[in-house]
Amino acid sequence: MGSGAGRVLLYVVTEDWYFMSHRLPMARAARDAGWDVHVAARVIDHGTAIEAEGFTLHPLVWQRASLSPLALGQNVLALRRLYGQLKPQIIHHVALKPTVIGGLASIGLIPEPTCVNSLAGFGFVFTSKRPLARLLKVPVRLALGFLLNRQKTVNIVQNPDDYTALQDMDVSVSRIELIPGSGVDVEVLRPKPEPEPPIRIGFVGRLLEDKGVRTLIKAHLLLRTHGLEPELHLAGTPDPANPTSISQSELNSWSKERGVTLCGHVADIGKFWAGCHIAVLPSRREGMPKSLLEAAACGRPIVATDVPGCREVARPGVNALLVPMDDPQALADALARLCGDKGLRAALGMGGRRLVEENFSSERIGAATVALYQRATLVSRWMNA
Repeated sequence: MGSGAGRVLLYVVTEDWYFMSHRLPMARAARDAGWDVHVAARVIDHGTAIEAEGFTLHPLVWQRASLSPLALGQNVLALRRLYGQLKPQIIHHVALKPTVIGGLASIGLIPEPTCVNSLAGFGFVFTSKRPLARLLKVPVRLALGFLLNRQKTVNIVQNPDDYTALQDMDVSVSRIELIPGSGVDVEVLRPKPEPEPPIRIGFVGRLLEDKGVRTLIKAHLLLRTHGLEPELHLAGTPDPANPTSISQSELNSWSKERGVTLCGHVADIGKFWAGCHIAVLPSRREGMPKSLLEAAACGRPIVATDVPGCREVARPGVNALLVPMDDPQALADALARLCGDKGLRAALGMGGRRLVEENFSSERIGAATVALYQRATLVSRWMNA
């Protein structure tokens, strides 16, 4: 057993699939270091898999899309009861909503836990220009400014832009840690030779306006207009809980476009990237885009937007071409360049693989996260001595 032996670590996540997709490597590292790992999440279809890892599962009933004050209060009370029962040494809140609700639930607990807040980008409230987002931005910023500055709080961001964003909210630098994402398994995901033509461009992610999928469709149509015939494969599903989710009727219209394939959820991501020549993510903002990390681990060149998160993985001259946000023509031009240059695709693919091995492996990220837990525990002991 490691230095965490006998100590309770609780992850609070919106949904079980997100825990499995984005927090499993670090939870495994914590378990292997001796922590008693618990997971609180809305359970959809990954509960058995979570328990098979040796973690204790606590189902939650919250809905990510709900903005009801009554629902908010009920969620706070439910988490507060759970915290009181488990008395965890560390509570790791994953994403914005668990950070706010879980942070409120932890106020005044005895013994007081250490709250680790993972802010994987700032989501709809901070990226969208819609009226609802503008309405919510001020109260959310105020809540975060209070919750993220509390004693025994550590806030993890995934890129330098988000580090600066927290400083702009007057969050103390002493309470901010930069750990770049959740990492990828570089032993499982390995480069494969390019498939035979036609050129296939792959997108992996939720089908949201904020992920740039409308811009991507426009760019694909521009490529067709100019005589290029690449295939566009969209792997992912809509997210009705997100206000920028693409409607089913619009998806149906896209599926009728020549060269567009809607793949839905893809279970074997290595197989998906093995079947593609180019990875694309024209997002408006990311924390640390796992889809690009996985594509890079598989040796695929990237086209992405020059925005926070994306530019940490997609590095010009190393493994990617960067384009402005919401610019279909620039996106089409970059894709056309890669479609027509096999040598450039190979060079950028090799560069991406090296980048992931050196900086973003799940082993490296898991070790960094467990080291943070250990430091936080030591600081807590010193404060309570």
